[in-house]
Amino acid sequence: MNALRDTDRVRANTADYVNQRIDDKIEDNVRYYSGRTRAEVACRISELEQEWDIERVLQLGAASLSLTGLTLAAVKNRVWFLLPTTVLAFLFLHAVQGWCPPIPVLRRLGIRTREEIERERYALKALLGDFEDVNKASDRAGSALAGVTH
Repeated sequence: MNALRDTDRVRANTADYVNQRIDDKIEDNVRYYSGRTRAEVACRISELEQEWDIERVLQLGAASLSLTGLTLAAVKNRVWFLLPTTVLAFLFLHAVQGWCPPIPVLRRLGIRTREEIERERYALKALLGDFEDVNKASDRAGSALAGVTH
């Protein structure tokens, strides 16, 4: 539930036309792969499992810029401490509001939320009929829980 709230905050703080462009791309991808072989769809699902979401991109950017600022402050000039300070302020904003200055840029570049990536992935898995295993696992979990409660 917490991840969903974070996803909603990123989408809520993204321009409608950018969200729509991302949603349209997901629909286009699902339509495209609906006419492809199982191997091609499976390959795309594998790509989606490796795709970085916006949270991961933000974390990498923040860590990289902070380490760069700290290194430059230690080696060159203390004024470089402003870089990690600014980055941490942006991270704080993102944690509290779901928005920070890099978000609009990253979203325009097509960086998606985890939920958006999963939406495409689940649609493709449905095309393959891969959810039969989920039903079997659910039945086994139900049986295991029934054994515990008795």
